Amino acid sequence: MQCLKPGPELTTTNVVTINVGGENFQTTKQTLTQAGPNSLLSQLAETTSDRFVDRDPVYFSLLLSLLRTGALPSKVKDFDLRDLIEESRYYGLESLLTNSLTNPSQLDAFALQKSSILPLNGRDSPSAVATTPFGSLHVSHGSKITSFDWSLTRKSTILTQFPAVDSLLAISPDTAAAGATDFSGLQILDLQNGSVKQTLNWENATRSGSTVQAIGSSGEFLFTSFESSRRNSNSIMVYDLNTLNPVTEIGHNEIFGADIDSAIPATKLRWVSRFGLVMASGSHSGLSGVSGNIRFWDIRSGNVAFELKEKIDCFSDICVSDNLNAVFKVGVNSGEVFYTDFRSLSSVNDNSNPWICLGDKRKVINGKKEGFGCKIENHGNQVFCSKGGDIELWSEVVMGSAKTSNGSEDQLMKRDFKKNMMGRVKDMGGSRITNLAFGGNKMFVTRKDQQVIEIWQGSARGI
Repeated sequence: MQCLKPGPELTTTNVVTINVGGENFQTTKQTLTQAGPNSLLSQLAETTSDRFVDRDPVYFSLLLSLLRTGALPSKVKDFDLRDLIEESRYYGLESLLTNSLTNPSQLDAFALQKSSILPLNGRDSPSAVATTPFGSLHVSHGSKITSFDWSLTRKSTILTQFPAVDSLLAISPDTAAAGATDFSGLQILDLQNGSVKQTLNWENATRSGSTVQAIGSSGEFLFTSFESSRRNSNSIMVYDLNTLNPVTEIGHNEIFGADIDSAIPATKLRWVSRFGLVMASGSHSGLSGVSGNIRFWDIRSGNVAFELKEKIDCFSDICVSDNLNAVFKVGVNSGEVFYTDFRSLSSVNDNSNPWICLGDKRKVINGKKEGFGCKIENHGNQVFCSKGGDIELWSEVVMGSAKTSNGSEDQLMKRDFKKNMMGRVKDMGGSRITNLAFGGNKMFVTRKDQQVIEIWQGSARGI
């Protein structure tokens, strides 16, 4: 009878025994190399000398499970997160731990509920919130910016030169771009030591200061909406995100007379990666009501690819979803959520109304602006809209394709969105929501006149 030879995973030379704090652990070299080539465990996998590590064996068992399965065991919730992070740093496993605990793909919109709050120092309420993909958080309140690491256990605060920070963008966990509507220049800040690394200014025709109205970014570019201090010109500057050198200028407007459209600077900038366009939106309140525009810029040509002019129930806030291939707004007059399919924008003209109402189509009574202050953001396949102190969650119900009169399928005719109210009963209500942001597997919420940040997350396995 022929004997089968053991595979590589069964050979004694492949089995590694490590003594951690007096307790022996057996695993394989392949498992240890999952830690990365520069980690302590990869070095131990290759050594032939005594493998002894003077650390806590209980925490090592958790991290070894992470290497074996790519996930932490359910018992991890019984341990202190800060201690686990320190142990992961010792072994060189913090990036794996971060991915396990805060991976954006783990955000379950329907399971989100308020789990805790992060207090801020001082009397000022949050004005802007910026996040990184794996959950680092930066919050501006007054002239200060408070930063939290991905685990939300480390907190630091810096004082800026701004009277108040109005726009904030996270470039990295330790670097942010910040600006204000009443202070000239976009500042690139080192959040570890509170220093200004660089100040970016827009040279306008009147040579006056250039205040910041909005900041956005893609993986390659940094976008900044500037307005001259005299408020007679505005523009959007595009910078290289790595070098911060100017790349191009788009949407330059010099204001003459009563040209309202050109007088509106962009107050929100978002990158639409599917089409390689920058969405720039802004609105203006006058005697005839609120009007605005939404432009999608091609930064390569410097031209507007699509434009929506808002005069009837102008947006209070707006967002673009790559996943849903649609633009969403909350009407400032009605307070309702509307959408338009991105594929229909090429046929929009000044006389058409591309918006489809997802709500109750309420009539505006006595001119009251029901949507004033409402915020709308998207994450994944969901759209989140704040209404006062509550949050609506809108999700698309997948329907079959509709048939047109000539028998062809029309995907634009059959889209159905359903609304859910978020959180438990005790999470609902409260002061008006002022910011919605997403980082890692969490949602962050701020409210008017409150000096805290709410953390909303699901009940998924983890700490």
